[in-house]
Amino acid sequence: MPIVRITYSQQYHRATAHNWGCNMRCRGCSYLLKEPPRPAVTPSLDEVKAALASIDGCQAVHFMGGEPTLNKQLPELLRFAKRELGLTTKLGHTNGWNLITEDLDGTNVTLKAWDDELHREYTGLPAQRIRDNFVAAFEAGLDMRASSVLIPGYIDLDQLEPIVAFIAGLSPEIPFHLMGFIPVPGAPWPRPTEDEMAAAVALCRRYLTTVGSSHLTPAQLLDHEARDDRFIVRQVL
Repeated sequence: MPIVRITYSQQYHRATAHNWGCNMRCRGCSYLLKEPPRPAVTPSLDEVKAALASIDGCQAVHFMGGEPTLNKQLPELLRFAKRELGLTTKLGHTNGWNLITEDLDGTNVTLKAWDDELHREYTGLPAQRIRDNFVAAFEAGLDMRASSVLIPGYIDLDQLEPIVAFIAGLSPEIPFHLMGFIPVPGAPWPRPTEDEMAAAVALCRRYLTTVGSSHLTPAQLLDHEARDDRFIVRQVL
């Protein structure tokens, strides 16, 4: 699964390598609103390295998806960025299925559901491997962050509570972000109400000390730069 482009935020001194493709088939994935087709031609490993090395003032590189850990070049890119360029290396988001730790400083893992049967129904894959990888990454000393999506009546408080309890069992200091479900084509679930989001955030804060949330509409999701200055970037490759 290739890297398709690299962007750079001058404000945050951070490059982002955008990967295409995912091994999960989440029924409510927000990429159903916005993911373009796979490009016919993608950059080579040497081209990606050269692009990262060309950015003056860059301090960090985040690898994003799709699912960045599917890229077979990722271990070499992490090594290059960390050891040769001296950059902080993070997975901006990952589903945790192939989580690696070498030459990686931090990661943000989305925990989809707690119940294994529900996790398989929603994503196509089981849940336990992801939790095992999360524990291994934490024990390896990575800067851990986690997130989940609240889907009313489907992946609801009964799924959310064991997820945040699991995280708190490692450390209540791990930052957690709760996202309200954004309706996508083919998904039957509603967007959470403000009250549903507030109740879910309150539940998370019973277990974790740093809890953020977002409750976007489809239009807000697609208008990146208007809602979040981290998306004000220039394309490098």
